[in-house]
Amino acid sequence: MPEFPPVTFSEMGGIRYLHLGSAWVQGAMCISKPLKIELEYVRRMMVWMLLRPEADTEGSKAWEGMHAVQLGLGAGAITRFCHQAIGARTTAVELNPVVIAASHVWFHLPRKAERLQVLEKNASDYVTDPDNHGTVDALCVDLYDHEAASPVLDSEEFYRGCERLLRPGGVMTVNLFGRKLSFERSYSRIAAAFGADQLFSMQATKEGNTVVGAVKQLDWPGPQILAARAENIVNQFKLPGAQWLSMLSREGLCRVPLEGAQDG
Repeated sequence: MPEFPPVTFSEMGGIRYLHLGSAWVQGAMCISKPLKIELEYVRRMMVWMLLRPEADTEGSKAWEGMHAVQLGLGAGAITRFCHQAIGARTTAVELNPVVIAASHVWFHLPRKAERLQVLEKNASDYVTDPDNHGTVDALCVDLYDHEAASPVLDSEEFYRGCERLLRPGGVMTVNLFGRKLSFERSYSRIAAAFGADQLFSMQATKEGNTVVGAVKQLDWPGPQILAARAENIVNQFKLPGAQWLSMLSREGLCRVPLEGAQDG
């Protein structure tokens, strides 16, 4: 059995925080609004929504046919949102059983619910399992330990496994945090696994988190389609879809120009 750091909590201003043996925040939840995604970098990890055709249509049922997977549960913000707000079939993969228990007890993650699966499992085992290949539409990867120095799974082989998980048209987002050298190493490994022309990135947050994304066999939508999707995301889910567009850039291309888009 692996030895895990202690799981602790703090609360301030109506926000509950998850910690793993250090002061680093590993997750957060607004106690009065548990479906609200509290941390900025976590909101940016949801940028994959812009690249999915489900965002072409407003309506809660549009997302029901997709499968969203979160590797690294944290406080479960992405899992809660994908399952309860979007209505997608949702899987969370987390190795630490205490983190899973904490999400159920302190962070409003249902213990049993239709379309929801929480697996106590190493993410590397999940991505290498051939039964999971070609089953995922949206993959969110946030795998940091209590030291938060670099992702605990960050090899080219791991990212190739992530690519195999995705269906055609699928999107992966990864939280990269830390020094420039660490970021460049991770970015190059993702590029080797997916192809550099399949990558995109967001501006770094003030805390130093950069969301990098990769797509699989996806035709990049034009500016008008992206603008319409952003508006639908703002109106339906109160996420900053238009703001995402101003931060979005692709390998070798200029930032996506969408003038006049505003968040609601």
